[in-house]
Amino acid sequence: MTLLQEAKDGILDLNEAAEALGVRQKRRIYDITNVLEGVGLIEKRRMSTIQWKGADQNQEQVELLKAEFSELEAKERELDQQQACLQEWFKNANADPKNSRYPLAG
Repeated sequence: MTLLQEAKDGILDLNEAAEALGVRQKRRIYDITNVLEGVGLIEKRRMSTIQWKGADQNQEQVELLKAEFSELEAKERELDQQQACLQEWFKNANADPKNSRYPLAG
């Protein structure tokens, strides 16, 4: 990551990276770059060249996920309130003497 961050314009030659890191098996570097590409942090430019996509593009995704998370939290609160209302309704219905012969599940 340091090599990538220090690379000019965020473009890194993987052959140079392998040499700088003293890696004999370039396959390991390609494995790492495949993962980084898969999560959207880099993109392959040429056969052995990659470019850092940066946090800007990922920041959009983070903001979308935060908004979705907030919506889901609101829905969860609403469902919790509805559940509490239903539990109270079952409690009251079971407490009613008219219903004692046929208690409600709740």
